[in-house]
Amino acid sequence: MDIWIAGALIVTLFVVLGSGLWIGLSLLGVAIIAMELFTQRPVGDAMSLTIWGTTSSWTLTALPLFLWMGEILFRSKLSDGLFKGLAPWLNHLPGRVLHVNVVGSAIFAVVSGSSAATCATIGKIALPELKKRGYPDNMAIGTLAGASTLGLLIPPSIIMIVYGVAANVSIAKLFVAGVIPGIVLACLFSGYIVIWSLLNKDKIPAPDAPTSFAQKLYASRHLIPVVSLIALVLGSIYSGIATATEAAALGVGGSLLLSLIERTLTWASFKSGLQAACRVYCMIGLILAGAAFLTLAMGFIGLPRHLAEYVGSLALSPFMLMVLLVGFFIVLGCFLDGISMVVLTMSVLLPTVEAAGFDLIWFGIFIVIVVEMAQITPPVGFNLFVLQGLTKRQLSYLGWVAFPFFMVMVLMVLLTYFVPDVVLWLPRNMR
Repeated sequence: MDIWIAGALIVTLFVVLGSGLWIGLSLLGVAIIAMELFTQRPVGDAMSLTIWGTTSSWTLTALPLFLWMGEILFRSKLSDGLFKGLAPWLNHLPGRVLHVNVVGSAIFAVVSGSSAATCATIGKIALPELKKRGYPDNMAIGTLAGASTLGLLIPPSIIMIVYGVAANVSIAKLFVAGVIPGIVLACLFSGYIVIWSLLNKDKIPAPDAPTSFAQKLYASRHLIPVVSLIALVLGSIYSGIATATEAAALGVGGSLLLSLIERTLTWASFKSGLQAACRVYCMIGLILAGAAFLTLAMGFIGLPRHLAEYVGSLALSPFMLMVLLVGFFIVLGCFLDGISMVVLTMSVLLPTVEAAGFDLIWFGIFIVIVVEMAQITPPVGFNLFVLQGLTKRQLSYLGWVAFPFFMVMVLMVLLTYFVPDVVLWLPRNMR
C-alpha cells in the first residue's frame, strides 16, 4: 500500500511542477500533503526541524561564497583576457580557435562553479569573435554548449556541494575527484573538434598571422589573474590547508582583489554581484529545504525502502544499474534542473547505490556528468536557454548542434565506469 501512496505523491509532484509553481514550493507543498494525510507526526514540528537542520549546515556555507565569487568574476574583464591569452596558442591546432570554447570554459569553470555562468561568460566573448572569423555557427555554438557544462564538473562546483551535503560525503574530496574527469572530458571535446576539423577542412578559416613564441608568452599575461585564482582555491583544498568553505572565502577575497586591480570593482558592481548571488542561493536554498522535507515524508511512507527492495529484486548487474540511472536522470532532466534532480533523488537512490557497491565519491562524479548531459537536453536544458538568449536560435537547433557533445559525455560516463581510478585516484592520494 505504501508504494501506491508514494506513486500517487510522485504523480502529484510532477503535476504541480508542470503548473509552473516554484520548484521549492512544489516540493514543500507535496511534502505537507504527504505528512498530513499519511503520517501521524505533527507537520509543523517536522518541517521546522528539517528545514533548519538542512539550511544551517556549515558545509553549505561554501555554496553562496562560490556563487558570489562567480558573480564578481562575471562582472570583471577575466573572460575577455582568456580569449586574448589562449587564441595564439591554439591557432595551429586542427579546429584552431574553436578550441578556445573548450579551454576557456575549462579555465572559467574553475572560478565560477556554474555551467550557466560559464556558458554566458565565454559565449559573450567567443561567439561574436568566432562568427567574425568565419567559423560555422553549428560548431561555434555546439562546442560552447558542450564545453560550458564543464562548469559543473571542474571544481569548485555548486552541484558537488549540494551532492556532498545530500550524501554526507567530503566536499573537498569531491572537488579533488572532479579534476581528472574534468580534464579528460575537456580533452575529449577537443578531440572531437580535431576529428571534425580534419573531415571538414574547407569549413575552417585560414589561420591568423603566425606569432613568435615570445609574442605568445606576452599574450599569456592575460591568463595570470585566473591561473593565480585557480592556484589559490584548488591549491588550498588539495594541500589540506583549507576546507571547501574556507577555500570559497579565499576565492571571494581573491576575486575582489582581481576586480580591484582591473578597476572593474565599483560599488554598483559589488552590490549587483552580491544581490545576484543572494537571489540564486535563495532559490537553491528553497529547493534544498523543500527536498529535505519531502525526503522526510517519503521516508515515513517507505518509498526509499520499497524502491531499494524493488531494484534489488531485479538482480541488475552494476553496469545495468548504471545504464538505468543514466536513462532515469536524462528523462528527469527534461523536466528539472540539475540541483533539483540531485536533492530530490539522493535519499531514495543512495541505499540502492551503496548496496550495489558503488563508491559514493565516484557516484557523485557520475551524477555530475549525467546532470551535465541533462543541461544540453531539451526542453529544460539550462545551457540551451542561455545559448538561446545569446544566439536567438530555436531550442531544437541548439539541441541538435549540441548532440555530438552529448554523445562525448556518454563516452565519458562509460570511461569512468570501466576505469574508476579516473575519478578515485586523486581523492585516494589526498592528504
